[in-house]
Amino acid sequence: MVVPLSSSMNINGSTYILECAVRHKEQGEAPMASVMMFILIPTGLGVVSCLFILFYISFTSNFFIHSHQTHLTFNSTLNISFVGNPIIQTHTHVQFNGNHVNDNDVFHDRDAFVDNYKEMNRSLKIYVYPHQKGDPFSNVLLAVDFEPGGNYASESYFKKVLKMSHFITKDPSNADLFFLPFSIARLRHDPRVGINGIKDFIKSYIFNISHEYPYWNLTNGADHFYVACHSIGRFAMEKVVDVKINAIQVVCTSSYFVSAYIPHKDASLPQIWPRLGGNPNFAPYKRKKLGFFAGSLNSPVREKLLEWWGNDSDIFVHFGRLERSYTEELLGSKFCLHVKGYEVNTARIVDALFYGCVPVIIANHYDLPFADILDWKHFSVIVATLDIPLLKKILQGITQQEYLVLQSNVLKVREHFQWHVSPIDFDAFYMVMYELWLRRSSLRLQ
Repeated sequence: MVVPLSSSMNINGSTYILECAVRHKEQGEAPMASVMMFILIPTGLGVVSCLFILFYISFTSNFFIHSHQTHLTFNSTLNISFVGNPIIQTHTHVQFNGNHVNDNDVFHDRDAFVDNYKEMNRSLKIYVYPHQKGDPFSNVLLAVDFEPGGNYASESYFKKVLKMSHFITKDPSNADLFFLPFSIARLRHDPRVGINGIKDFIKSYIFNISHEYPYWNLTNGADHFYVACHSIGRFAMEKVVDVKINAIQVVCTSSYFVSAYIPHKDASLPQIWPRLGGNPNFAPYKRKKLGFFAGSLNSPVREKLLEWWGNDSDIFVHFGRLERSYTEELLGSKFCLHVKGYEVNTARIVDALFYGCVPVIIANHYDLPFADILDWKHFSVIVATLDIPLLKKILQGITQQEYLVLQSNVLKVREHFQWHVSPIDFDAFYMVMYELWLRRSSLRLQ
């Protein structure tokens, strides 16, 4: 082994100091100076290192918190004469090598998305493990025969639409991905399983398919995926670590703060409560309320929101029964708050988008749905939990022109957050399929 010069010097230096201390002791001299050197030098270095680390954490945390906040500024040198959307200049640290970029676009790269979308739509193939209506758990493994509704409809919608889509292949050798069709939400309500039995059910299911079929073992599950929207799904894989580590988890509970979710491998599924009828289009000037939130008081973040803004006349924060309907409140507000509850996700973001209200997202560590595709800073405001006391100042600091841009972009993106029994291009189903296409394994069956 070759020892670096610096390491050799440190070893020799330490030996020399120890020899001096021993020599002093043998001569009857007090080795106090040497002892003090051993104590003071490491202590001083430790204090300096701690101060440096604290400074670094403080600096970077402020950077990451505030870099997510939307703040659009108009270039006063522009001659603003146009029909349609205003030309704006945003604060961005990304350089585009001289290429023209529409900062007001809701996509990170519209052209790349459209090209990849066409390829995905043409080539992506999914194999679903087969089950029959007579199977003991057909209610859990097969698609529902009704139109899904409620808080966890995304899970059922995906499976129902996938079954009828052109993405399905009956030939596993042609498959890019393999779908594990169990429903966490339906397992939760099955009296044979219940909340406490979900982990064992999933463990048995993976054991069975890995012994009946060869596909899981070929990649150790890396080209398999499941879809879940209920928060119970976060704990469902604890007895099958390979699913959590290797498989693609398409889940609503997409918090990168917890170990169960791995960004870039897994994908964030939007929690969508299906709404009937067409998209409302309430004019911005009719939205008189600055901010609105209604929900349960089930997290420290919401408690902090209530503490600061519970009695405010501009930001309406309500826990309990509303005097007006939820729809009226969303339509009458400029900004609608999504605040972390038990989980980072709720249906409130998509509710806000559907009713044309700019979402304000107060949920640290939330891996937002379709963030690989959509640039959230162009149609939402992201506020760190730490900045709840500054919420009113942040919202009032957004000019009317900036708000109109955000609100206009909300109307553009809401089509991507809607389910249809017969899917429509670029709707929630196709967006999820695109996320899967991005994550498809490079391993193909031979």
